[in-house]
Amino acid sequence: MDRLIILDRDGVINIDSEHYIKSPEEWIPYSESLEAIRILTQHGFKIFIATNQSGIGRQYFDEKMLSLIHRKMIDLINSSGGHLSGIFYCPHLPEDHCDCRKPKPGLLYQIAAHLKRPLLDAVFIGDSWRDIQAGQLAGCEPILVRTGNGESTEKKYASKLINIKVFDNLLSATEDYLIVKNE
Repeated sequence: MDRLIILDRDGVINIDSEHYIKSPEEWIPYSESLEAIRILTQHGFKIFIATNQSGIGRQYFDEKMLSLIHRKMIDLINSSGGHLSGIFYCPHLPEDHCDCRKPKPGLLYQIAAHLKRPLLDAVFIGDSWRDIQAGQLAGCEPILVRTGNGESTEKKYASKLINIKVFDNLLSATEDYLIVKNE
């Protein structure tokens, strides 16, 4: 069975913005995340992204613009020696009460359906409490990174993170845990 990593996008792979990432120019990767994805790819992991993108529902940008943002991300990941197996996103607003908006696990279930297998051996890495919740609900091992909203999430939910691994960034999670765990 393939080794599977699912990543949140904003705050994990790239710098997040409270004003939303609305264009390719605003999408700025963490260099250590590109390196982490390269390492994970070289070690045979399948890497997917599960990301809330309510900026579409808020009409800050459209799906065409999101596609351009993702094209930039894919190009930078590929040129760094990494590879993404798929990107799944929720365009809905919180008040839409859809099943795909994290903390609900719908995006993760979409990945499972795409792969035609459960996610019980998958790792889901995010920077927010809703990422941790979605990962737990889908049966993944959730990991919190301190980039993006991670530091504030760690402080706010410290008592609920007792059994959750926390790392400074995606690269430290990769080098200090994921690669060692899977050797």
